[in-house]
Amino acid sequence: MSGSRDAKTFARSFSHLLKRAVQYSVHCYMDQAGKSGLTHRQFTVLSAVDHHEGKSQTELVKITGIDRSTLADLVARLMAQGYVQRRRTKEDARTNSIKLTPLGKKSLKAAQSGAEDVDKKLLSLFPVAERKSLIDNLSMLAMEMDRLDDAEVEKPVPARVKLKRRPQ
Repeated sequence: MSGSRDAKTFARSFSHLLKRAVQYSVHCYMDQAGKSGLTHRQFTVLSAVDHHEGKSQTELVKITGIDRSTLADLVARLMAQGYVQRRRTKEDARTNSIKLTPLGKKSLKAAQSGAEDVDKKLLSLFPVAERKSLIDNLSMLAMEMDRLDDAEVEKPVPARVKLKRRPQ
């Protein structure tokens, strides 16, 4: 009996249902737009680079919501596949600017209509009158995540504790 009670708990858990919704979204993407050869995250990065040409990897982290190490790995793989190029900026030699290559533009275009179809398919599952509210509420969650990320960046780095040396 405990198993069915646990299943009911998960069926009413907002965070669990949100995770399942993401899984369904990625499944739909792979079924529809994945035929282009791009994963959902690769598509997200290419789309962000297309809309924000020349932005740094740090700025792309903020735009996409993909963590820094994952984004760096994705950019490296996209570079190896010939989809993006990375160049040091003139303003700061430590900063990389990311741009789409012609192959990246072509691949993004091939996946674009499938990705748009997935959004339409997902939204079609909700009553028309509730769609704007749904998007607004998900946007609010994303903004809250951005706020947490910004607070994390602003945290002061703890000072190192200096140890006293023992006399020898």
